[in-house]
Amino acid sequence: MKVSFIGLGNMGFPMAQNLLKAGYELIIFNRTSEKAGPLMHQGARYAQTPLEAAKESDLVITMLSDDAALEEVVEGPNGILNGLPEKGIHISASTISVDLARKLSTAHAERKQYFVSATVLGRPDAAKAAKLRILLAGPEQARQRVMPVLAALGQEIFEIGDHGEEGNVVKIGVNFLIASMLEALSEAQLMVEKYGVEPARFMDVVNALFQSPVYRNYGAIMTEQRFEPAGFKMKLGLKDVELAIKAAQSVHAPLPLGQLIHNHFSVGMARGYGEMDWTALIRCLEHSSK
Repeated sequence: MKVSFIGLGNMGFPMAQNLLKAGYELIIFNRTSEKAGPLMHQGARYAQTPLEAAKESDLVITMLSDDAALEEVVEGPNGILNGLPEKGIHISASTISVDLARKLSTAHAERKQYFVSATVLGRPDAAKAAKLRILLAGPEQARQRVMPVLAALGQEIFEIGDHGEEGNVVKIGVNFLIASMLEALSEAQLMVEKYGVEPARFMDVVNALFQSPVYRNYGAIMTEQRFEPAGFKMKLGLKDVELAIKAAQSVHAPLPLGQLIHNHFSVGMARGYGEMDWTALIRCLEHSSK
C-alpha cells in the first residue's frame, strides 16, 4: 500500500520511518528537501510538491507545525486538494485550530475526498518507538480505512467521533492540561526550592503520589534543566495555549488559567526561550520571582 507523508520534523521523521519499517511504500515531501535524505536511503521516494505526493497515493499524512504551514501544503495549485483522487484521505496529525479542521473537512468533502484528524500524544521518543497515542476523528468509512496505517505509528487509538474537528479539540484540551501541569509544577518546585529543599527530593514525593509518566518525565526535565534540544518547543506550547483560548472563547467556556500560562510563555519568548523545551516555563517564573 502506498502512503504519502508530508512534514519531516521532530515528530514527522520518526513517524515516516516507522511506516517504512511496517512495509508501506512511502512517498515523502518536506519544505527543506535535505531532511528527506535518510528516508530516501531507506527506500522512500521524494515528491517535488504536495500535489505530486497526493497524486502518488490515495492516503496522505501531514505532520506540520501550525495552521499556516498546513494551509500552505493543502491549498493552491500545488496543494493536496488538487492531487488527492476521489475518496482519497487526508490524515492530519498536526495540532491545528478547530476552525481550520472544519474548513479542511468541508474543502475535502466538496471534492469527494475525506479529511481525518489523527492528532498524536507523545514526544519524539514516543514517535520513534511507535508508542504514540492517537486521537482519531472523521467519517467512519475513512476511519476504518486508516486504522492499519495508524497502528504502525502508535500503541493506542482513541476514536473520538465522526467530525475531524472533534479530534482537534480533544488534542487542544489535552495539551492545555499538560501546560497547566507545567505551570503548577514550576510554581511548586520554585516554592520548595526557596525553602532549601532539592527539587529532585520534591519530585520523589510527587511521583510516588501521582504515579504519572507525564509528571515523571516533565519533572525530570525541569529538575535537570534539560531544555535543549527541545522535545516540544516553547513557541509551539504558546501556539497551543492560544488555540485553547480561542476554542474556549468560541463556545463561551471559562479558561482562566489560559491567560496566566499565555503570559508566562510570552515572557519566555521575549527572553529568547522559544526554541527551548516548553518545560523552560520554570525559567519564566524564576525571572518573575526575582
